[in-house]
Amino acid sequence: MVITVGVGDLKISNKPGDVIITHALGSCIGITVYDPEVQVAGMLHYMLPESSLDRDKAKKSPFMFADTGIPILFRSCYKLGAVKSRMIVKVAGGSSIMDDSGFFNIGKRNYASLRKILWRNNVLIQSENIGGKGNRTIRLHISNGLVEVKESNKGYRPL
Repeated sequence: MVITVGVGDLKISNKPGDVIITHALGSCIGITVYDPEVQVAGMLHYMLPESSLDRDKAKKSPFMFADTGIPILFRSCYKLGAVKSRMIVKVAGGSSIMDDSGFFNIGKRNYASLRKILWRNNVLIQSENIGGKGNRTIRLHISNGLVEVKESNKGYRPL
């Protein structure tokens, strides 16, 4: 079954036939986690780095923000038997879409927030596809943990 992760959304699965996918990763970040031993996987598509930008919105939609969404992603996987030390983390996104001046730097700020949260929790990123000017789609196959990325006007390739 294909499970779609929307913008500001999170999905978890432990069903080997499932594929989790998210589209339109521009300045947003898509983070995938996978525990190969128990075949538990999750994907978060967050839009902004810090919930302090809008506390009310963060309470209603915690997956919109890195600092509230990432901890929920990991905790949700732990509930299904995943163990942090076995989890494989891959990320994509963080483009500079419609910000040619670099004034807002949302993509860079999203990525910096991710790195800070993971570093504080002793979690390493295995692979990434970050930055640039285009958008991306990523999909995660639960059966084997394969994460594929599709950049604008290109086909899928392993991340």
